[in-house]
Amino acid sequence: MTGTAGFRTGRVRVLIVDDEPALLDILRAAVEEAGWLACPAPDGHSALRSARGCPPHAVVLDGMLPDLDGLQVLRRLRYDDPRLPVLMLTARDALEHRLDGLGAGADDYVTKPFSLEEVVLRLRGLLRRAGAQRARGDESVHVLGDLVLAADSREVHRAGEPIPLTAKEFDLLSLLMDHPRQVLSKTQILDRVWSASFDGGGNLVEVYISGLRRKIDRGRAPMIHTVRGLGYTIRPVEDGR
Repeated sequence: MTGTAGFRTGRVRVLIVDDEPALLDILRAAVEEAGWLACPAPDGHSALRSARGCPPHAVVLDGMLPDLDGLQVLRRLRYDDPRLPVLMLTARDALEHRLDGLGAGADDYVTKPFSLEEVVLRLRGLLRRAGAQRARGDESVHVLGDLVLAADSREVHRAGEPIPLTAKEFDLLSLLMDHPRQVLSKTQILDRVWSASFDGGGNLVEVYISGLRRKIDRGRAPMIHTVRGLGYTIRPVEDGR
């Protein structure tokens, strides 16, 4: 699956890589204001993990990172997806640095300081040329808020961090994400995940929901909710605000 594949939600995913927390937050806000799904990463290794877990449609990449050189990150991203649109950020405006980035596969360059409007406009142009807005046929990736489930690789990430799940935990989460905001009863869950109905099945569902919560929601705003007397549902954090 390449970075230009569309997500089930129909939203474009933009990976933002910068080691300056304030700038990362500003870029994330600008990307979300444009209507895209922002996935921030503070360093090169985090960016590569995020891109492997759920390939982005486009990347905003700082040329100077604390762990890997921006060009190294760029080359690895390009190896996985030669068509992935990449917008490089640099504090250096020397021609040779721009040529290095473009030679490594960057599609465009923005020199710091820059306006957010310029970044968004350039991203929009790159995405339009890559056809990302039209690629909506891939249903193997589920995105709900900052939670991403890749059905083909059976990988789950939240806020870019990998979350290891057992086979049944993955199946349970996949079922919930197939029906976002919808309340599923214990009987429905038992039937669809375990394909069986037996004594103690309700307790089994409770145990797995509890384990899934510990992995998905621990230390974060909760996404998995109990609807007393009815069942369970999953919804993005913003729904509960």
